[in-house]
Amino acid sequence: MKLSQVIADVTSQGELSADVEITHLAYDSRCVQPGTLFFALRGVLVDGHDYAKSAVDKGAVAVVVEQPVDLPDEIVQVVVKDSRYAMARCAACFYGYPAQGMLIVGVTGTNGKTTMTYLLESILKQAGYTPAVVGTISNRMGDDAAEAEHTTPESLDLQRILAEFKSQGADALVIEVSSHALMQSRVVGLTFDVAVFTNLTPEHLDYHKNMESYFAAKTRLFKEPQTYGDFTAVINSDDPYGAKLVRELNEPLSVGMHRGADVRVCDVEQTMQGTVATMETPQGEITVRSPLVGPFNLENLLCAVGAGLVLGLPVATIEQGLAAANRVPGRLEPVENDLGALIVVDYAHTGDALAKALEAMAALKPQRMITVFGCGGDRDTLKRPAMGEVAGRHSDLSIVTSDNPRTENPAKIIDDIKVGIERICPHMAMDGDPDAVGKCYVVIEDRHDAIVYAVNQLRTGDLLLIAGKGHEDYQVVGTQKIHFDDREQVRQALEQRARREDGYESDQ
Repeated sequence: MKLSQVIADVTSQGELSADVEITHLAYDSRCVQPGTLFFALRGVLVDGHDYAKSAVDKGAVAVVVEQPVDLPDEIVQVVVKDSRYAMARCAACFYGYPAQGMLIVGVTGTNGKTTMTYLLESILKQAGYTPAVVGTISNRMGDDAAEAEHTTPESLDLQRILAEFKSQGADALVIEVSSHALMQSRVVGLTFDVAVFTNLTPEHLDYHKNMESYFAAKTRLFKEPQTYGDFTAVINSDDPYGAKLVRELNEPLSVGMHRGADVRVCDVEQTMQGTVATMETPQGEITVRSPLVGPFNLENLLCAVGAGLVLGLPVATIEQGLAAANRVPGRLEPVENDLGALIVVDYAHTGDALAKALEAMAALKPQRMITVFGCGGDRDTLKRPAMGEVAGRHSDLSIVTSDNPRTENPAKIIDDIKVGIERICPHMAMDGDPDAVGKCYVVIEDRHDAIVYAVNQLRTGDLLLIAGKGHEDYQVVGTQKIHFDDREQVRQALEQRARREDGYESDQ
């Protein structure tokens, strides 16, 4: 494809001095091949303009930049105001506008996005679509799945992924839309048929600085119809920021528990086996049966029903789709055991998400609630004491450990968590004794050791929640990814306990 064709939607710079042939696109100089159009992106830590010469040395024949850089005269420099926006437009063109003709549902919010994609995927399948899903856990269509590196891929990667899915028969897309994606134009080039707002709670404040900026980033999806389409929004109006967004938009569909919501719950029964709810909608009553549990999942089910209605799907199709949706990996995912206890692994990694998970589990009235959790390094530090306070308030025993420390000192992260947990639990358990009077906590920095310790404390009727990593099968220590799966670790700890209790292993 000629360069003039690739950049036609981006700039009208007149006739190019050299209308070169473009065979590849790249924003990472390490991925450049001969014939590449290279996009110089400004990041938090690095500036792609500094790597433009390296890209040219590897075969780039043209570069998209926000300011001219020192390159050989024969290299075409396309100067634009925003390299990320330009990359999104160019990538859509280069890959043949794969989103055109696809039904597109976007989901944004702090928590619930991944669960929503599974629910919507099931509804669309029931409606006869062949949906592709792009999100936190994987980018997938049917049984074809690839591990996701980001909640929302960079625009160039997204357009390539969509082109592959479309070539395999995808006619619909369900996509998680992160705040970073909206700030960085990653979903520019997609025209949405419906978008869902789940909730907004403190997260990514190292990037957005405050909640109002975070909210403004999220709401760009709903307030820029010239970019993302003039669709009907589905908003969880039980969430304070959702209620605010309802007031700011033109005739969205509101969902919630309160009487003023367009879609609301009028009857519900929740057990560990799932949820049965009757909802009142503009199209009449709908009965939802789902294996998902907890009040927060009821909000997700409400949002999914709302999206189905906005898409014009029959009530029966929505009901059948939700009933067929499976549990989501790493979201209140139970691990079987013979101890008479309930062990659950969950992705909760914010104070709000952890509170909701613990509240859902508390409704099951366990004998004791034991929570294992940590916080990620090189991320928002304000959520650390918040998560500590939540764990202390809702747990009989909290075990503070490492999550993904990245380049931070794990002990420093734990110290930040302790600021919050000690507001509730003023003392650590004496010698790690979980029978200490009142709520208490222990610190076990090594996550493997923390899980082993937690499993060994379990008695009949207890509930163990291991939070923070959920579906992730790795731990990031320094700059290295190390294989680590909470579910695998629990099973190994259960096996070790069983062998020891059967007399095959000493306690030493």
